[in-house]
Amino acid sequence: MKRFRDSMSHLVSDYFYELPQELIASRPTPDRESARLLVIERASGKISHRMFREFPEFLREGDQVVLNDTRVLKARLLTPDRRMEIFLLEAVGERLWKCLVRPGRKLKRGIAVDIADTTAKVLEVLPGGERIMEFRASPDLDKHGHMPIPPYFQREADLGDEERYQTVFAGQPGSVAAPTAGLHFTPRLLANVPHCFLTLHVGAGTFLPVKAEKIEDHIMHEESYEIPAATAETLNKAERIVAVGTTVARVLESQKPGPLQARSGRTAIFIHPPRRLERVGALLTNFHLPCSTLLMLVCAFAGTELIRKAYAEAIRERYRFFSYGDCMLIL
Repeated sequence: MKRFRDSMSHLVSDYFYELPQELIASRPTPDRESARLLVIERASGKISHRMFREFPEFLREGDQVVLNDTRVLKARLLTPDRRMEIFLLEAVGERLWKCLVRPGRKLKRGIAVDIADTTAKVLEVLPGGERIMEFRASPDLDKHGHMPIPPYFQREADLGDEERYQTVFAGQPGSVAAPTAGLHFTPRLLANVPHCFLTLHVGAGTFLPVKAEKIEDHIMHEESYEIPAATAETLNKAERIVAVGTTVARVLESQKPGPLQARSGRTAIFIHPPRRLERVGALLTNFHLPCSTLLMLVCAFAGTELIRKAYAEAIRERYRFFSYGDCMLIL
């Protein structure tokens, strides 16, 4: 079985691995804490099998768990006949949205479409194929929107996804994909770990495959973030930062050296071997798609060879993969 190779590789194809289709989780576990937890110790290379409800046992004095409190928008809009879709990516002005559309050939500049009890007009077609669209009235996403679950689920979103494809601490609306490592937390578990929040609004780029052959040729998507003052202050006092998810890691690693500062901004940071993570001391993350930028980030943190072994172990032990799947804790 072809697997991703040594940590100095610059080829995207070297981060490929084969995954049996039946290991892709298209539905969540019965309850959030019942996911399995693969624990990786970087210093020794030891791999062990636990349950997510045991996560607090791996924290030590002085740790701070950092979570992404973004809220997923019901960003998919469909025409009544369901033949046309507008996927809202990001608000860019009053009643203006950057969007993906399907089918794109029908939505050229100047075309308007009735959707979600309003009308959307194409103002501009961007080089990447996205549209800037102006809505006559802001669409009611709670009423007309659909949760943007990943395409590899191979199904339509339902009412269950409105709860489970959202973290229990979601607060700041703006994402079109969930920060999936945070999906495992419950209020009970949060109450038992020292934690704080930052925000990164996850963009549709998280779904997009890396099409370049060489890693350095990939153009990373840009996302907006915010580090609150209270979070910066807390993390500057922490002995170890435990990042929940690659979104949190990307925000922290995009900051300048020195003490963290409260800041709002945008980041297109691309973390891959041989780069090291300087601020994150431990990482909780789900299992990621082959050849994805998220998998490359995890390899940068733990080493490609160790992650290769961990993924092979997870496949042998029939772990559930991707957004609704199980998770790993890298110490």
